[in-house]
Amino acid sequence: MIRAGNFLELLNSKGQNPFIGVPCSFIKPLINYAIKSEKLEYLPVNNEGEAVAVATGAYLAGKRPVVMMQNSGLGNCVSPLTSLNYVYRIPILMIITLRGETGIKDEPQHELMGKITVDMLDIMKVKNDFFPDKEENIEKGIDAALDTMEKSGLPYSFIMRKDSVEKVETAKNEGKRLYRGKLIPCAKRGDLRLRRAGAIEIITGLLGMQTMVVSTTGKISRELFAMHDLPNQMYIVGSMGCASSIGLGLAMYQPGKRVAVLDGDGAALMRLESWVSIGHFAPSNYIHFLLDNEAYESTGGQQTLSGSVNFPEIAIACGFASAVTVYEREELEKEIKRACASPGPHIVHVKVKSGAASDLGRPNLSPVQVKERFMDFVRGNKG
Repeated sequence: MIRAGNFLELLNSKGQNPFIGVPCSFIKPLINYAIKSEKLEYLPVNNEGEAVAVATGAYLAGKRPVVMMQNSGLGNCVSPLTSLNYVYRIPILMIITLRGETGIKDEPQHELMGKITVDMLDIMKVKNDFFPDKEENIEKGIDAALDTMEKSGLPYSFIMRKDSVEKVETAKNEGKRLYRGKLIPCAKRGDLRLRRAGAIEIITGLLGMQTMVVSTTGKISRELFAMHDLPNQMYIVGSMGCASSIGLGLAMYQPGKRVAVLDGDGAALMRLESWVSIGHFAPSNYIHFLLDNEAYESTGGQQTLSGSVNFPEIAIACGFASAVTVYEREELEKEIKRACASPGPHIVHVKVKSGAASDLGRPNLSPVQVKERFMDFVRGNKG
């Protein structure tokens, strides 16, 4: 058994921070210590996949985050770990508890995951080892993990067994005042809806080239790339629904730069939990553009359920500073300028027509090239 502070402080001294995750009783001492520490930062999120996506955004912003979770939540991470972190070579250090370990009495819901946790990590190309349970093994274990990530560019996981860390008293939760933002009325003029590509052109034109743009998977990223391929644009392939969480991590750790997320209705509905985190942490430099055509257009135009959803009401309930639905060019231009001129987070919900160019191409840069170019832009190396 080790002391939480010895492990976490050494990690921090080697550049690892913030700590992002979802609690488990096994990992409670680390979380409690991180919450109490003045040096460390702990971000609670709503599920484990979101934790990986927020950590990815923090990594793009120049941080070296650590994700902490229970192995029962590993299934929530399959999409970002396999179609985001693996594809873009984004190394995230993880600490995953081993509930349901064979021979250890535990709750029945952990039985199967306890048997397959290591196999799942191996299949997803996540190198792993058991969490150090002796003080003399801490630095050796950490150095091995960081060295492996440096060489592979891939996530690494410590697997934590029960009673690996000495108890740390539960930290006091500080309540957050519920902030209700401004719901902005906008006249409905559905016959004047823009096509999605036209809306993207207006948005990026008014935001300017200093804004960091994260675009969701599918035709939104493809249309953005076809329009103008620029280093301030991070095209997300796969990991559907994670663009907003990536944008959150980026905005929190690059507070001096504006972050815009170009999202689709299907993607937003897949991971609405990110809106809760965005509203809670409330990065003032974050603008979310939701391009809503009520369809999964990239897969053939199947209907989404967005037609029955009031996205601005959800955003305001989650703590966004403002939310509005727009239908035509003049309204969109006005709301972009307003959002850029006032502290966020903001959501601009744009109802758009379906349809895309028949010869619409795909980015001809590899995901790793996109990531490296984008991180150069974030660091100020514009080439």
